[in-house]
Amino acid sequence: MTVSYRQPGVVLTDRRFTVPLDHDDPSGETVELYAREVVARDKADQDLPWLLYLQGGPGFGANRFIGKQAWLGRALEEYRVLLLDQRGTGHSTPANRQTLPLRGGPAAQADYLTHFRADSIVRDCEVVRPRVTGGAPWTVLGQSFGGFCTVAYLSMAPEGLDTALVTGGLPSLDAHADDVYRAAYPRVARKVAAHYARYPQDVERARHIADHLLTHEVVLPNGYRFTVEAFQSLGMMLGSGEGSHRLHHLLEDAFVPTPGGPALSDAFQEQAQGLLSFAGHPLYALVHEAIYGQDARPTAWSAERVRAEFPRFDAAKALAGDEPLLFTGETVHPWMFDCDPALRPLRETAELLAARTDWTPLYDPARLAVNEVPVAAAVYHDDMYVHTPHSLETARAIRGLRTWVTDEFEHDGVRAGGPRVLDRLLALVRDEA
Repeated sequence: MTVSYRQPGVVLTDRRFTVPLDHDDPSGETVELYAREVVARDKADQDLPWLLYLQGGPGFGANRFIGKQAWLGRALEEYRVLLLDQRGTGHSTPANRQTLPLRGGPAAQADYLTHFRADSIVRDCEVVRPRVTGGAPWTVLGQSFGGFCTVAYLSMAPEGLDTALVTGGLPSLDAHADDVYRAAYPRVARKVAAHYARYPQDVERARHIADHLLTHEVVLPNGYRFTVEAFQSLGMMLGSGEGSHRLHHLLEDAFVPTPGGPALSDAFQEQAQGLLSFAGHPLYALVHEAIYGQDARPTAWSAERVRAEFPRFDAAKALAGDEPLLFTGETVHPWMFDCDPALRPLRETAELLAARTDWTPLYDPARLAVNEVPVAAAVYHDDMYVHTPHSLETARAIRGLRTWVTDEFEHDGVRAGGPRVLDRLLALVRDEA
């Protein structure tokens, strides 16, 4: 049963689909997918082509827009849009500390989560597509991890695609997680340096907070153990267009005077726990490194291992000298499963996933080399989340792909730039740029 309702300028319809958990066993267990159909109110009765949006992540449900926000307004000028909650996210059979114990113990949970990567998401889309479009191919817009899924789509089922659009999400076709993070840490250091150049007063503020965390045990109101490594991970913000400014505002009022001496303020702690907690997207922490697994090598907590190669990120060493504290970026670490109450029950499951050696390839270079689907990709000049040289190498490997390389936006350009970004990509695939 579908339910339709309205928001300003749009008609929304909730849609649900049943798909196999394991597409190689179509008669076996199933999972339910949720998607929200969006159409401009004045076009609701028209026969429009479809655009499927694949959210970044992994682990995040599709954007919950109100009306025609961000890029959606531009898309609705000519498309009927499907905002898909990828399996395990949003309303699509969510995978979290509450639901995963239904699978059994950690080993069963880890086996289950192997079905939550890009290959399974693409096969979900191919089950959904004929039920939505009547069999016609659709346009896919993939943001970040959604772009990884789009490249997997071009590899596995290009016949389902009319056009493919990617924003900040062209993955390396063959890099191991170690390669990804070895490229990431210097990139993050550049972003931190740029932040301190913009807000030099934050150098001392960050050192002060880090020193406090090294000498005090702090537990946030939600039960999160707030360590110095957790504080450093707030550098995740620096990959978005407004992130540096948001980090500055967070740091400027961190302390308040108390009878026991300076302490981290309730306001600061409240903001920090909202930024640090994985309660709303635990799948991100569980399978983040698994999205790079494509061979018999385990990911084995790659970001944690590779960090040891970059001693400048060691907070204690930085504070012992006069070096600025370096924040970190889009990395997942084993300590997160000790600090975060939303992840603690899943620590053993995460360990088993990190140790797996049976990952299968996600991309098909031979098929991409003869691609016939029109493809355009926005590549951000110094994207903190996705290594730009990896993206450009992949762009060259996909036949016919056209890139727009820009430093006008950060990784969240499709949100910040909205209609302009989508306009530019559509112009590229239509030879109008």
